[in-house]
Amino acid sequence: MSLAEIRFLQRKLKEKYGEVGVVAGKYLEAGFSVNIRTIKTPKGVIDIVAIKGGEKLAIDVYIKSSKLPLNVVEEVYEKAKHIGAKPVLALWGRGVEVDEDVIKKANELGVKIRRF
Repeated sequence: MSLAEIRFLQRKLKEKYGEVGVVAGKYLEAGFSVNIRTIKTPKGVIDIVAIKGGEKLAIDVYIKSSKLPLNVVEEVYEKAKHIGAKPVLALWGRGVEVDEDVIKKANELGVKIRRF
């Protein structure tokens, strides 16, 4: 896929999905194929599923500008475990506060935290 096609798709994803589309566009630019809000699990809908080679990521985007609750990390882990993917929690903006216990729990479960 050429860079022009990637930029076009990034713009379309941003228009259609907002913040989730911007995060999906970043993974698209990194060479992943992305599916947005298509896979449902018992814990809820996964925001983005990104696949590249043999790697599958289940990405949830946290948008609220507040303290990150511990149960969000656990939900991302459960959703990813359900489809056999690696869990990623994307934090949108600088307003999200992450405590030490949340980081410790994310490390225990293997949840990667990325800030966008």
